Amino acid sequence: MKFIFDFLIKRFVKDYENVNSQNVRQSYGSLGGKVGIIINSSILILELVIGLFLNSIAITADAFHNLTDALSSLITIVSFKLSNRPADDKHPFGYGRIEYLTALLFAAAILVVGVEFIRSSVLRILHPVEVPFNLVSFICMACALPLQIFLNRFTNYIGNKINSSALKASALESFTDILVLSMVTLSLLITRFTSFPIDGYVGVIVSLFILHSGFELGKEMLNTIIGSAPEKEFVDALINSVVSYKPITGVHDLVIHNYGPGRYIASLHAEVPHDVPIMEIHDVIDKVEKEIGHKMNVYLSIHMDPVKVDSPEVIKLKKKVFEHISKIDGVLSMHDFRVVGDCEEKTLIFDVVLDKPYFSEDKEKEVKGKIESSIENLYPSYKSIINFDREFY
Repeated sequence: MKFIFDFLIKRFVKDYENVNSQNVRQSYGSLGGKVGIIINSSILILELVIGLFLNSIAITADAFHNLTDALSSLITIVSFKLSNRPADDKHPFGYGRIEYLTALLFAAAILVVGVEFIRSSVLRILHPVEVPFNLVSFICMACALPLQIFLNRFTNYIGNKINSSALKASALESFTDILVLSMVTLSLLITRFTSFPIDGYVGVIVSLFILHSGFELGKEMLNTIIGSAPEKEFVDALINSVVSYKPITGVHDLVIHNYGPGRYIASLHAEVPHDVPIMEIHDVIDKVEKEIGHKMNVYLSIHMDPVKVDSPEVIKLKKKVFEHISKIDGVLSMHDFRVVGDCEEKTLIFDVVLDKPYFSEDKEKEVKGKIESSIENLYPSYKSIINFDREFY
């Protein structure tokens, strides 16, 4: 199938390798939507005719499920087009989040359809109607299955290519369609061997799949709109890219905002040696912001944090302190370590990054007490000033 997928991409997506381009992303989304409309519309017509002919609530329910899938594909096309609109005065970061909003609205529509068909299916259980087996109808239903499998794999393929949460969610939904279509086809086959009114029961199961699909899609989009954590692969790639520039030695306080697929705004603190001329560091930071911003399609803002990296005393103290506090539950990392004062009157100042379960005032107070006790045992004459940071990814 990969050969067919690549052929479609090369045929209908101009500059298909430039997946960071918003125009290319729109072309991918449009292609996925059009293929979805064609396949789902074909299955819809096929199932609707068979469902009405056999008076099967299960087949008719799945037919209308495919109607929502076809509408989903149409929404995919529209949302990719709208989300690609350029930024303006009212929306300085563009319209990328429209993709999430339209998917959320579609999830609500799926839930409405699911509720309606579970009601119809329960009524069919209470008042059963005979569904006769028809060989031609069974063969037609079985032939629809490969189409659904093709759509699932194709949507997942292009969704991974452009890292689109909407297309990946659509692929997950189409996988549910494969399971549902298999169950409906199987129930039709079973009617040949039994008079048990299985149609209504399968209709309930199909409806539950519809409800589950709508709930999962809605939950995912709602979490994204509220502000979910960015993908770990993106965070790691961003950090590794920044520290690859010399003389940057480390990164912390990274915050990433999502303004739609492929649209990120990020800020971070970059640790640099204190004795490098400020104009030289400034030029490096400017270069990092521009080059990484263009490469990863992110608006990047970097704050410089000068640190003393060549002092044997500071290096030794930092290593010793972190060796002890890293054993304390909740401590992930330490940064901005510095020593203030002379002789015996010295103060250790540093920031500690806490794990997510410790994001509360009581937990911070508890961890701070343990850190202060640990440092007091190590260096009784030293004072300590501890600041807490959180990871937003």
